[in-house]
Amino acid sequence: MAGPIDTVKQLVDAINRGELERAVMAYEPGAVLLVQPDKIARGADQLRQAHAGFISLKPTLKSEAQEVVEAGDVALYVGRWSLHGTDPAGQSVAMAGESSDILRRQKDGRWLIAL
Repeated sequence: MAGPIDTVKQLVDAINRGELERAVMAYEPGAVLLVQPDKIARGADQLRQAHAGFISLKPTLKSEAQEVVEAGDVALYVGRWSLHGTDPAGQSVAMAGESSDILRRQKDGRWLIAL
């Protein structure tokens, strides 16, 4: 069965392929995403809007797991990521950072991002 790291890989792949709905499906329905400092997306509609912004950059997103720790039905994914793309004005965009995701195992065994 797929683990937490597989969910993050699926999210990265969906963003790189421009598959917005598939990206949103990596999250629990009430999930929260810290888009930028002091900017939070809550729930599917706001997650969709946030990821639409990333996808509009036609990005190449990479994520490298630094650590994945599971405790029962909860997991912490810590990784380093980089994104290269082009903004609507045609300017090159490059971002990078570290992130943490908290995932929860669902009743059907899938891991989805909660936070």
